[in-house]
Order: sequence, then C-alpha cells, then structure tokens
Amino acid sequence: GGSKLAAEPIDLNFCCVAFSSMLALPLGRRGAAAARWPARPSARRRPAVAAAAPCQLRTRMSSVDEALAPGACISLSDITQAAFRIRGLVAQTTCIESTRMSEVLGANVFFKREYEHRTGSFKERGAANVLKQLSEEQRRRGVCAASAGNHALAVAYHGQRLGIPVSVVMPIVAPITKVQNCRKFGANVIVEGEHLLESRKVAAQLEEEQDLLYINGYDDPGIIAGQGVVGLEMLNQIHNLDAVVVPIGGGGLIAGMALAIKTLNPAVRVVGVESNRCASWQAALQAGQPVPIDMGGRSTLADGLAVTTVGANAFTLAKDLIDEVVSVSEASIALAVLRLLEEERCVVEGGGAVGVAGFLDGKLDSLKGMRVGVVLCGGNIDTPVLGRVIERGLAADGRIHRFTARVSDRPGGIASLTTILAAAGASVKDINHERAYLKEDIAMVSITVGVETRNSAHAAEVQERLQDAGMDFDWYTGSAVVPTH
Repeated sequence: GGSKLAAEPIDLNFCCVAFSSMLALPLGRRGAAAARWPARPSARRRPAVAAAAPCQLRTRMSSVDEALAPGACISLSDITQAAFRIRGLVAQTTCIESTRMSEVLGANVFFKREYEHRTGSFKERGAANVLKQLSEEQRRRGVCAASAGNHALAVAYHGQRLGIPVSVVMPIVAPITKVQNCRKFGANVIVEGEHLLESRKVAAQLEEEQDLLYINGYDDPGIIAGQGVVGLEMLNQIHNLDAVVVPIGGGGLIAGMALAIKTLNPAVRVVGVESNRCASWQAALQAGQPVPIDMGGRSTLADGLAVTTVGANAFTLAKDLIDEVVSVSEASIALAVLRLLEEERCVVEGGGAVGVAGFLDGKLDSLKGMRVGVVLCGGNIDTPVLGRVIERGLAADGRIHRFTARVSDRPGGIASLTTILAAAGASVKDINHERAYLKEDIAMVSITVGVETRNSAHAAEVQERLQDAGMDFDWYTGSAVVPTH
C-alpha cells in the first residue's frame, strides 16, 4: 500500500530483478516490446492498425504524423525493464539534499542532478532504452531524429556506443556547440529548417527514403519508459519523499516519472513546471487534448522546454497523474540559474532550472516545509548565453541597475557623479557619455551608467544619495523608466 511504501525507500535493484523475468531478448525490431510495436514491413507501407486497447497511446510514428494510433499502455513493468536494460550504458545520477538551497527555498530540497550524464541531460535514458531494443536489421539501417540539442546529443552518443548509424536534423537556430558535439559522436548532422517543425519534416523524408527509424524525443513509448527511471531512482534515493518537481517540455520526462512514482507511492505529489512563454501542458489541460500554442515569436531562457505541442502519448499517460502544473517567468528562470551557480556551484540550463524558479516565483509555496525532489534535467548552456542569463539573474536579484543622469559638460561633471556612487559603495560596471541627443541644455551631457549593488535595498540607498545631491536622473527598472526629477 501507499502508506507502507512512503515509510520505506524503494530498492531499485529489487524492482529491476522482480521484473527482469519479463524480459525476452532478443526479439524483433523493438526487442521486448516487439509484440506491442510490430515491425514495419517497409518504409512506404505501414502495418494495419489493430483494435484499440483500453489505454490508447500513439505508436511509433513518423515525425509529421499527427493522427492518434492505438497502442499498448506503458506500465511500471516497462520502466523497470528500461532500468535493467540501460544499466552499464547510463549511470545513476546523484540526488542529495542541498542545505544552502533548502534555506533559500524554504523546503528540504533534494536535487536530482541529471546534468551529470555524459551528454549533459536526462535524454540519455530514453535514447539508450530505445536503441537497445532495435533488431539487428534496424541497427544496420540506422535511426534518425529531429532535435535542437539534448535529444540529438543523446541519440548520437549512444548510437556511436552501440554501433548504430544516426542521422540528426537540427534547425539553423541550434547552438553551434551542440551541432559540433553531435558530429563528434559520429552522427550525420543535417542543419536544415528555420525551426524544429521544419527539421522534423526533413527527418520524415530521411525515414521514408532511407528506411530509418524515427525516434521522437519526448513521445515515443520507449523514450517515456526510459525517462521514468528517474522516478524510480528518486524514490530509492530520498527517504520519505513528499513531492517531486519536474520540468515540462514535450512531457516525456514527467509522464514516465509520474507513472513510476504514483504506481509505487501515490502519496507523493507530482508537480510540473513550464515557462510561461510556452505553457503547452496547461493549454492541453484546458483543451482536454494536446493543442499547439503560439509563442508570438518570443524566445525563452528555457529553450529546451520550448515545445509548442505536448506529446499525445505523454499527455494521455500523465494528465490524471500530475497533481499540479505551474508556469514561471523569465526573470525567475534567470535568477534560478544564478542561484544554482552561486549556491550549488553547478551550471544548469534554463530548462533545467525551472523547478527552482517555481519556488523563487512563489508558485510552489504549498511545498514549503516538505521533502521535495527537484529535477535539474540538463546543463547544456552555451557560454555566451550563460553570461547573458547571469546578467539577467543579477538584474532580477536587484544587484545590477542602470540609470541615466544629466551632468555638467565641464571638467569635473562626471567626477561629481562617480564620487556620489563611490561614497554609496556602488560599483560602476559601464558608463556611456552622450552629447548629441541632449537638446535641452547645451552645457549638459547625458551619462548612462550601469552599477552593481549588494541588493535592492542598497540600490534604493544609491538613488537616495543621488537625489540628496540634486542629481537629475532616470532610474531603469526592467523595461520601465522611473523619472526622479
């Protein structure tokens, strides 16, 4: 029963052994799952659709196939088999309590460090699980995927380890380092498409023309089962777990984890977090099914979670298992990346930090005082992007500010301003001197200054000193300008 399991940690090895008798290797194209996912007779002729099962999931599909097809349910058995199957290929990541962040967030926080994987994200689990189940014939033909980063890296890496040819299609906006790393892992990398949907169409052509197997990065049943191993590990690593906080992009990770956790201990709360710029899971909940959302041309710091339509399989599986889904602001994501860097000494990408952002944004106050596992799902962030994210995090934390002041254009005018800042203990980050566009007084000059302060209270003290000195200035707060004259 749930109460008994809540009092005792789950032994993952015991789970794997208990279900290992269900393995029957080798089997067909999908190994142990061949009975559920029939082998494709040819790339251009698909098998007839069988009668619908009680739980309908999307079966193996092409990258542009949007029609629901009946398939078998994913169960705890599939997840424990995946855990057994990928042992030796994918290492268990650490999950320990963070005393520093527990104080900051107000809960007993345990970070599941999925960025420790070789390719820097949890995606390795699902990729290894799918690739290990391929038939010898499909291993020879190879696989393809469409991804802007983490999924492509995981498939390329484990394809190389298992001797399986891999082709990945990446949009032109994919980070250069991720493209280069995929090539280092031996993948055939095709950079084509303005966005991921266009890349998927290219991958669909490869699937048909070269008889490759397309692997959906978040909605393939084998992918979902592999990601569910994270939930098994967390139950085994965190004694008396009260809740887990999981990032949501396409939904594969939270679907697998919710199934594993709710099956073994229904008392554990499962909370999803997504960017408020791409809240596709909440849109699906409102519509009752996955629906595309319009990001309005905006990007998000959680670029790895920017999936505009959640997976049909993931949604079908997890919509009744997830207790709550919240969305977080860009400012809180930036601040979460900064907090993890400063307090945990770890570099986490925006999508991996949304769980922490949920606490910082005040969206997870109901979890305060509980024992909470937070999944840090990835750490693949480009250095230039990291620099920008850190600056935004500092701004959100009230530690860097910008203002424009009007001072005398005679010798000593700028010195009088910097003297006030020095006396207030503010550090000047940058300063820009502008004459041409200040039309009110030819004897004055406009000075835009970036300053670093200890916190928001210190910034208020700096403003007060400028006002006391009679300075004419405008203080910038985010996108707003606060005139002080």
